[in-house]
Parts: sequence; structure tokens; C-alpha cells
Amino acid sequence: MPEVRAAGGVVVRDGAVLVVHRPRYDDWSLPKGKLERGESWEEAALREVREETGAGCRLLRELPDDHYTDRKGRPKRVRWWLMELVALDVHEPDDEVDEVRWVQLADAVALLSYAHDRGLVAGVADA
Repeated sequence: MPEVRAAGGVVVRDGAVLVVHRPRYDDWSLPKGKLERGESWEEAALREVREETGAGCRLLRELPDDHYTDRKGRPKRVRWWLMELVALDVHEPDDEVDEVRWVQLADAVALLSYAHDRGLVAGVADA
């Protein structure tokens, strides 16, 4: 079974991180999404963060990736980057992401639904 490839970002500003609420799963996570055909990992990470949050960013450095089995039983790899905000547009709520929040790093660790996301944020907070 082919691996699902996704990329995302940890966008940090003034001690806060950008998180998204996904109504389909009723979870809080970091913005990420699947690569489109012909797209690089880096391009996908930047595109997905912009689509899900309205944040235009630049990549600072790669963070530890994540490997797991998705809800359909497929192997999935997510590559992550620490990102710097360069522009912010308004995100209109939709079916994929209905809320975007800036959350203090310490509070994000408690809010995020997934252990890997919490670990990424904790690692950034400790750096």
C-alpha cells in the first residue's frame, strides 16, 4: 500500500503557536495536508498552512517527522517545518477548518489532540 505523504508547519509568533480546529474530527492540531501531484514537501507545507490558516510563511528549519497509520489503514508520513509568519490574511471558516487560534506555547501543549503535535510544540518551546 503506498504511503500517504503530508506536510505541515509549526508557526510561532511572540510565544504563541498557530493551531486549527477540524470539525470533521473535532480535534485541535497543527496545520498540515497531503502533497499534490508534482509538489515538493516544502511547497506543500507552505500551501497547506496558508490554505488552513491564512498565514503566509517562510520555512526556518525542518522538525522531526511523524509516521503512523491513518484512519483508512494506510501508512502516512508527515514532514514538519518551523515557520515564520510573513503575512496574515483572514481565514474564513469552512468544512475542513472552522477555527484558527494563536495559543501560548505552554497552553498549546494541553490543547492539541495528538501526542506528536504536542511534542513538536514542546520542542519549539524548549529551544
